[in-house]
Amino acid sequence: MQSLLVPVLILLAVVACVLLVSRMLSRRANERRDNAASARTPVDPVELAREAAAKLSEDQHRQLYSLIAQGQAMAAIKLYLGATGEGLRASRDAVGALAAHPQPFRRPEPAPQDLVPDDDEPEHFSYRYRAIASKGDVTREVSSNMLNDEIYGRIRTLAKSGDIEGAALALTKHSDISMKQAREFLELLDD
Repeated sequence: MQSLLVPVLILLAVVACVLLVSRMLSRRANERRDNAASARTPVDPVELAREAAAKLSEDQHRQLYSLIAQGQAMAAIKLYLGATGEGLRASRDAVGALAAHPQPFRRPEPAPQDLVPDDDEPEHFSYRYRAIASKGDVTREVSSNMLNDEIYGRIRTLAKSGDIEGAALALTKHSDISMKQAREFLELLDD
């Protein structure tokens, strides 16, 4: 039995050394990861506050600012954490940014219900679209804020497939030109 005691003690010492070394290495790895995370480019606190406020409902927004005004930072962080499901550190940073840079509540932009414009009323865009067609010395231009690349592409496809009347009708619907002008424009398109 004494002959087994020495090898067992050596084995226990080796296991203890391995555990200590692995624990030390994992601590170093965690420190490096934490240092790398803190060394990342800092997020603009105003932008962080805007993004954080956008994640809250009107009631959550009001409650959060009420807690901030009362000096209950931990309760505000818990509220934000529960409302968004983000991590503790991200919630702390978001609440800090919201406290430093107060944001008004903004209703979220309604999602577009229908990406295709309604057939009755063409969509108006914030820019003016110009379509130019020419053949020889003749050049025609259609300029409208009801046209974009997608709509103009559909009009060109209709014209190239031989449906000049349909293309002309669509062009008049999305611009302020007459049917005659639309036909003249479509005749100039490259085949």
